[in-house]
Amino acid sequence: MEPKIIAPVANFTDLLLDAICMVDAGGRFVYISAACERIFGYTQQEMIGRVMIDMVAPEDRERTLRAARGIMGGEPNLHFENRYVRKDGKLVNIMWSARWSEADQLRIAVARDITICKQAEAMQAALYAISEAAHAAEDLPTLFQRIHQIIAGLLPAPGFAVALQNEACPDLEFAYHADDSGPAPHGTLARVLCEEVLRRGEPLLLTPDTLPELPSHLQAIANATPAHWLGVPLSTAQGRIGVLVLHGGHGTASYTAQDQDLLQFISAQVATAIQRKQLHARLSFVAQHDELTRLPNRRLFHDRLETAIIRAQRHHGRLSLLFLDLNKFKGVNDSYGHACGDLLLQEVARRIKSCVREADTVARIGGDEFVVLLENVMLPEHARLVEEKIHLALSTPVDLGEGRQLPIATSIGVAHFPDHGDDMHQLMRHADRAMYSSKLEAAAS
Repeated sequence: MEPKIIAPVANFTDLLLDAICMVDAGGRFVYISAACERIFGYTQQEMIGRVMIDMVAPEDRERTLRAARGIMGGEPNLHFENRYVRKDGKLVNIMWSARWSEADQLRIAVARDITICKQAEAMQAALYAISEAAHAAEDLPTLFQRIHQIIAGLLPAPGFAVALQNEACPDLEFAYHADDSGPAPHGTLARVLCEEVLRRGEPLLLTPDTLPELPSHLQAIANATPAHWLGVPLSTAQGRIGVLVLHGGHGTASYTAQDQDLLQFISAQVATAIQRKQLHARLSFVAQHDELTRLPNRRLFHDRLETAIIRAQRHHGRLSLLFLDLNKFKGVNDSYGHACGDLLLQEVARRIKSCVREADTVARIGGDEFVVLLENVMLPEHARLVEEKIHLALSTPVDLGEGRQLPIATSIGVAHFPDHGDDMHQLMRHADRAMYSSKLEAAAS
């Protein structure tokens, strides 16, 4: 016995989770099933008569029209994807299966909401991209720029900031802050927001709707600069290392609880990437710097000197090398102890650095031996002025506390490129000999 049809076909289509759509040759909806309201946010009555392309996300309209022309030309399309703007302003990802009915002059299509699947794919791709960035980025600023780009592909992020806790200081420090919404970075609000997120250890959503629930001090600042903010803690297995903040700016939709969950999920990978890059930076610094004075060590200095010589040769320039040795330093350790000797070396390093330009290099290459690389020195007399400046800076005794004053005496030898050599070894040898001659003269006087 054949089953009885107890309802029109249209009633059955309204039970489907996918939307059935019919669009005429002019591009207007002439029929759409009840699922449209769940997918697009519009009722059937609101969608019928609307121009299909007006509901498509602007970035997807051109290729959507191309696909529509192909379908009307007799080429069915089973897996076409595009994005529509819902009634509430949010984007929804749609997969279409469509063909053209020549007899009815209609495009007949089935629309499936694949937003959740696309978000999952985007999140997976973002996690992979962040992991890759952690390995490929040369330094933290480059890593932050790349993370900003990755997150901006998932959420509106014209404003993006990363605030980190310094190991030596509990205060937050903005390691990265980019804001395309205007010249003012809203620094006060960003800082207070970050501090609140760090204190709570939980995400914080700042919108006009959530503002009444926030602490009064944050409300007062946010009211003065109304905008949409989203902050999440950056946490690792060792604890919280900082905060990641998005700023939606004016004219953008408010962040949602779903956006908050998404950013919180990604933040774990971001925190791991930052921690890995910080560790790499620390190891690199330790390998290339003197632990006591934090100056470049012998290896890094040799690299910089060789590079400077190559530049000077290429541009027919000059450079000068100063070799410094502290007189009677062994006696300082014997009389006052190694702690005072270390204090003396640190103070000497600080004073020498104060005598040169930011572009110059001061390094500690031995126990009490320092070198200074002066690039773009046009005349030997310029290096002589720096030498005299260093002697003057070191002429004041070091205060050891408890009324103890430790005098400093140093001998300095100078070598000039290309006058005293055209490679690193020749210049170092000449400067070393000049320094010992200066030391002998000081001892004889």
